[in-house]
Amino acid sequence: MRPVVLQVAVGPANSDDAKVVQGLAQAFARAHKEIRLHTILTDGVVASAAALSDGEADLAIVRGDLDVPKNAQAVATLRKSVAVLWVPPKPKGKNAKAVKIKNITQLAGHRIGVVGLTDANVNLLKVILQQYNVDLAKVDIVRFATTEVAEAIRAQKADAFLAAGPVNSKITADAIAASARDGGAPTFLAIDSADAIAQNHPVYEAAEIPPGAFGGSPARPDDEVKTISFSHHIVARKSLSDATVAAFTRQLFAIRQQIISDFPLAAKIETPDTDKDAVIPVHPGAAAYVDGEEKTFLDRYSDYIWWTLMAMSATGSAGAWFASYMKKDERVGNATQRDRLLDMIALARRSDSLDELDLMQAEADAILRDTLNGFENGAIEEGSLTAFNIALEQFHNSVVDRKWLLTSTPQHPQLASVPLRATT
Repeated sequence: MRPVVLQVAVGPANSDDAKVVQGLAQAFARAHKEIRLHTILTDGVVASAAALSDGEADLAIVRGDLDVPKNAQAVATLRKSVAVLWVPPKPKGKNAKAVKIKNITQLAGHRIGVVGLTDANVNLLKVILQQYNVDLAKVDIVRFATTEVAEAIRAQKADAFLAAGPVNSKITADAIAASARDGGAPTFLAIDSADAIAQNHPVYEAAEIPPGAFGGSPARPDDEVKTISFSHHIVARKSLSDATVAAFTRQLFAIRQQIISDFPLAAKIETPDTDKDAVIPVHPGAAAYVDGEEKTFLDRYSDYIWWTLMAMSATGSAGAWFASYMKKDERVGNATQRDRLLDMIALARRSDSLDELDLMQAEADAILRDTLNGFENGAIEEGSLTAFNIALEQFHNSVVDRKWLLTSTPQHPQLASVPLRATT
């Protein structure tokens, strides 16, 4: 009945993903749910995936366009991120003759800044450039930490920039705001071939950035911009039990609404793709919850319960038979003694000796003692004890009647004594 604690790998420490997972962990604990979460902070989605692959975590937050561990199965879609390509405006009075970049094909021969130090966004940029046949050898790709982007834009360290994150990402919005200078507005580069990219790379989907998504006045962008998106998934180890994953999925979607006020990104949590051709196969436990086929306790364990009861019944019967077999000799001995008691009834009625009757009485007492011991040991049943009691009562009556007859009539010559069996 104790809660199950699942280890969740997520990172980096101050990312939106980590904040949402920590919020879920706190909500599960406050609600005393059967599933609890323990957060393992990593350097990023690559390290989180490695933690799951190595068995250090039960759950992990992974990025759908990166390599997903072979032992990982989808539980939920945490959020979707979009690729944003933009060109900062040129400073007035400088480089007036500089070529203005209006589309992706014109990026050849220019320096492109990528927000983030990992390879993930660099690989995303390469996918986009290759779709437009831009020679990667003619492009200088520079990476900037999220804290360095604003300064890099002001210092004109790149001609264009790429960021990836939720549509309402503060990091992306701050970078674009830093691009607006001297009243100029950044130019957003549309990925018009988004459908083709999605066709060639199923981990991506065609998407749109709505007008004003990054704030500002005038709105940034001022019109809808076509782009591509990818998902961040909550994945579980394939070996994790279906019941545990189903319980976690049920709790996740039940408590999601409670943390939206503190973590707005929780509103983006969606059910996983349960199609057989999904990019990341869904975990059977999550699929059972989504499809409404989650098994109850009896559904899961009825077969085990039935077989256990059958095994207990068979074991009990075998044990009873074995105990009965072990006491077979004792029951046979008791039956012999009961037969002896019946024989002594007839002997007592014919006996002419008081001493002989006393000997038979002593033998009957010994038989009574053995019979009671057998009853206490379970070798003699209550019905057999009742039959023995009747025989014993008849014997005592016969002895009493015979003694009264012998003492009330004249003495006769002693007749041959009836042979007696030695008392056992």
